[in-house]
Amino acid sequence: MNPTLLILSSVWVEPNSSAAGMRMLQLINLFQNQKYTIHYASTAANSLFGFNLQTLNVITHTVELNHANFDAFVKQLNPDVVIFDRFMVEEQFGWRVLQQCPNALRILDTEDLHCLRQARQLAYKQNRDFTETDLFSEHAKREIASILRCDLALIISTFEMQLLQNQFQIPENHLFYLPFLTDLNDWNSAVNKTFNQRADLVCIGNFLHEPNWATVQIIKENIWPILRKQLPEVNMRIYGAYPSQKVMQLHKPAERFFIEGRADNASEVIGSAKVMVAPIPFGAGIKGKLYEAMLYGTPSVTTPIGAEAMYDNLPWNGQIADNEIDFCNAVVHLYQNENQWKQAQQNGYDLIKSKYDKDLFADLFSVKIESLKNNLTLHRNTNFMGQILNYHLYRSTEFMSRWIEEKNKKQNENSSS
Repeated sequence: MNPTLLILSSVWVEPNSSAAGMRMLQLINLFQNQKYTIHYASTAANSLFGFNLQTLNVITHTVELNHANFDAFVKQLNPDVVIFDRFMVEEQFGWRVLQQCPNALRILDTEDLHCLRQARQLAYKQNRDFTETDLFSEHAKREIASILRCDLALIISTFEMQLLQNQFQIPENHLFYLPFLTDLNDWNSAVNKTFNQRADLVCIGNFLHEPNWATVQIIKENIWPILRKQLPEVNMRIYGAYPSQKVMQLHKPAERFFIEGRADNASEVIGSAKVMVAPIPFGAGIKGKLYEAMLYGTPSVTTPIGAEAMYDNLPWNGQIADNEIDFCNAVVHLYQNENQWKQAQQNGYDLIKSKYDKDLFADLFSVKIESLKNNLTLHRNTNFMGQILNYHLYRSTEFMSRWIEEKNKKQNENSSS
């Protein structure tokens, strides 16, 4: 019988809306290659833009928060491995999984370190430099506790691997570095459009993600006023799912600044542009827009935060700039210089092969999972702090959840009487 994986998430997979959706499909692929039967359960309502997981033979479920039905569901399923999609989901369901399936390997997929992103965002909004002191927040206490409660945490960035070990003293064997993954057998850079077949500048990103909104504001207010004078025939095209009214108000065709909304095909819109413009002011993890720019042969100009942990001091897929003048100059040079553009494109291809090749990680990941499953008690005993957190926090979470459950029952009884 094949082993079973249960993925718990607060959202449905939307690979055309966010890098997180793309990342989830890559995780599913890893486990399917290990012959797992995969179940995906979400608390969200059905999404019009959700990927049809059934086409991948993934079994889908809708589950409720603070409801005993989940206990019966997970106990009957009895998964070998459970992945929590972000720490908030682990807070909601971790104690129930531990209670009903104590022998299941519990994995937290962090996507990025939320506490790092939130700390940088706070410093940015307060117009000051980020400091290490900003890291030690209430948000961090929740996220680090979640990492410790699980048996393994998947970390997408080498910078965050080091941060967790050095600043938060997380044991290395409790973490696994797993960046975006590219199947080089399915990736053919030769199909990408040439320099002369491309036009315009592009930026892409889900507008529900705060760093993307801040990036677009910087482009509109600081970057585009300079670039539109230097590149008078060029358009700036902004793509992203879930644009709000305040986002759409930036749509100014007369200024050649276009808010295009959701991209039906990210490879087409990125691969048709000449340069990816990404003045990212804060964030964490590794950036999906910059990874996709490499995939589709589009040089990019970004900030040190944008490129963080993505290139290991190898030549970047374009330029990295930390001020507006250098940033704009880099965009113009790439846009107008075919030889420089081609070299930047090749740098991106080289980065995909050296850092994001699926084959660099798939076997190591498989070995790690099987080793933990076979030595789970020993592994947990080396993480006694995690056991303490499970004991205390899960008890308090359980009591709160049970209280909400009973409250909901009474409300339903009163409404039906």
